[in-house]
Formats: sequence, C-alpha cells, structure tokens
Amino acid sequence: VLFLQIVHILNMTSAKIVSFLLHPEESLHSLQNRIEFETGISTGNQELLLETGICLDPRKPASQCVIDGVRGWDSYMVYLFDKSKTVYDGPFASRSLSDCVNYIVQDSKVQLPIPQLRKVWAEAVHYVIGLKEDYSRLFQGQRAAMLSLLRYNANLIKMKNNMVSASQQLKAKLEFFHQSIRLDLERYSDQMAYGISSEKMLKAWKEMEEKASQCAQAEDIGYLDEQIMALHTEIVELQKSPYARRQGEVMESLEQRAIDLYKQLKSRPPDHAYSDSTDMVKIIVQTVQSQDRVLKELFGHLSKLLGCKQKIIDLLPEIEVALNNIKEADNSTQSSSRSLVSSSLEGTASTPAATWLPQSCSGNSAPHPLSSLAAPEDGENFADMIRENVNYLELFSSILQEVRQEQNSMMVS
Repeated sequence: VLFLQIVHILNMTSAKIVSFLLHPEESLHSLQNRIEFETGISTGNQELLLETGICLDPRKPASQCVIDGVRGWDSYMVYLFDKSKTVYDGPFASRSLSDCVNYIVQDSKVQLPIPQLRKVWAEAVHYVIGLKEDYSRLFQGQRAAMLSLLRYNANLIKMKNNMVSASQQLKAKLEFFHQSIRLDLERYSDQMAYGISSEKMLKAWKEMEEKASQCAQAEDIGYLDEQIMALHTEIVELQKSPYARRQGEVMESLEQRAIDLYKQLKSRPPDHAYSDSTDMVKIIVQTVQSQDRVLKELFGHLSKLLGCKQKIIDLLPEIEVALNNIKEADNSTQSSSRSLVSSSLEGTASTPAATWLPQSCSGNSAPHPLSSLAAPEDGENFADMIRENVNYLELFSSILQEVRQEQNSMMVS
C-alpha cells in the first residue's frame, strides 16, 4: 500500500476532487482519458496545473503528478481547468452535512445528553474544518492559475520585445534605404547635364522606392503594442487585487471558535446533564455564509485571470505573424538593395561610350575609337578630350566624397 501512487485532481469547474490510482509507467494521455470519463472534460480541453503553475508535460509519465517524499503525499493536488471555458460560475454548494449535524442545525435548541452531544459536536467541528480546507484548496487552484498566467505573460513580453526590436531595425533600414535612393536620384539629376543617363537604372530606383514603401507597412505594430500594454495593465491590477490574496481569516477564526467550544464541552463531566447546540450551530451557519462570500469573490477573480490568459493565447499567433512579416520585409529590403546595386552597375556599364566622349568624336563615321589618335592634325581635339575626362574624374570624385560624408553623418546620428 505504501508504494501505491495516488493522484488527486481538483476539478476547478465543479470544486470536486477525483482521485486515481496510477498504474506503473502509465502515460499522461491514459490518465487524461480516465479524467475525461470521470469529469466529462475532453482531453483536448484539459489543462492540468501543478501548484507552481507549471502545466504537466505530455511527454512524461503520469507519475509526474505525485511528489516524492512523505510530506503531503496524500494532500498534494493537481488542478484541472477546462480550456473551453473562461467564466466559472461558482460559488458551488457547500459540502453536505452529516445526519446528526443536520439534526442540530434544524433544531439548535434540542436538548441532548453530554456524551451524545460530544459526538455530534465533533462532527460539527470536522464539518467547519472541512469548509475551510475546501476554500484553501480552491484558493491554491486560483494561485496556480495566476502563476500560469504570469508564465504566459513572460512569454508574451519576450515575443513583444523581439517584435519591437525587429520593427525598429526594419524602420532604421528602410529610412537609410529611402535616404540612399533620394540621394542617388538627386545626384543622378545633377549630373544629367553632363550626358550620363540610364533609363533602366532610373526605373529600378523608382521600383525599389515603391517596394520599400510597401515594406514599411510591416513595421507598423502599434495596434499590437496597444493591446499588449492594455493587457499588462489588466494583469498588474489583478495581481494587486485583494482577491488575489487569501481571504480565509474569518473562516479560520470560526474554526478556532468551534474547536474551543468543543474542548469546553469535552471538559464537562459525563453526568446526566443535557445541553443544546445553539452556539455551535451559529458557528456552522457563519462558516457557511463566509465560505459562500469568499468563493464568490474567488471564482470572480479566477474568471478574470482565465480571461486574461485567453487574450494572451489569442495574441501570440498575431505577434508571430507580425514577426514573420517583418522578417520577410527585411529580407525583401536586403534583396532590393542588392538588386539596386546590380542595376546601378549594369546601367553604368551599358551607358553608351558616346555619352562619355565629346560630340566631335562620337559620330558613327569613326571606324574605330582609337582612329582619331593616328592623325596628327587631331592633336587639339585629343588634348580637349583629356581635359574633359579629367574634369569628369574630378566631378565624380567630389560626388563620391559627398556621399561618403553624408552616409557617415547618418550613421553617427
């Protein structure tokens, strides 16, 4: 018997405990099938949480539900939630009264012999203690739900930070891309007067600029950021709520009063005296009323926790989609940059040689570009050509230097 493994499942939707004897090496899926048979909650909608808020791992055996060691082995709970529900309808009916306790509750002034009254009051004390323990277990289930929510929230924060970082990087790249294209277009317009032109390169620049504008839509994550911030605020308020803390002080006080009352009765001699149960019944009624109040608050708070958790579950795929869109836009920007460079080089290489030469040397009648060098009488034209090429070289050098200076200033800023 000592080596048997028994798992206690507290169904948070009904506030009832179901216990199972675990078979050696039983899988978690097998245990979930048995839970479905007992509770009616399908395996797909079951969420089994430990006290720490950790969800049971389906890859591990069902024995993960049972803690090692002797301490608390018979009181350790696993908390069952129904993922298809976010609103729990509690509070639920209190545990039923035994026949003898129900007898004195129906008529608290009935006179009973002291020996018989001791037995009845002992059961009454047990009932009061049971009411307090029922609340304690349900509060522990609510705490497990809070810890699970905080784990989901930590994952949400991590994904949000990754999304914001990727969005900022994309924004910076797009700004640099736009500035580079604008600078290229300005320089292109400035040197058009010198006769260098490429319609293909100009068209490529325009297309890349439009494509970059389309990619800018991916960096817009403001709507997601607003939802996440609102959710963070809601979770913080739930953590600060008084219902997030234990509310069983009144029940604990009533429990102690019931125990003291029983001790006073027990100390009386077992003579032929009779007594009523008015004081004990008052404690029972007050304990039931206190439990109804705290359970109503507990399940209201629990429903808010589960609602927040569902919002996080719904947000995670949207963040994943936003991250993928940002990555695709980033890859598209990089490929566009490479295409832009290749187009620029291609456009420059395909520029007609005549645009680089004076008009006197660009005619179709020239049999060979070097034929003008063979004639001594063209020495003057040849000298002009050299001077013009030197001017072009100086112009391009100054343009490149300005571009480098502007890029360095942008990177520094």
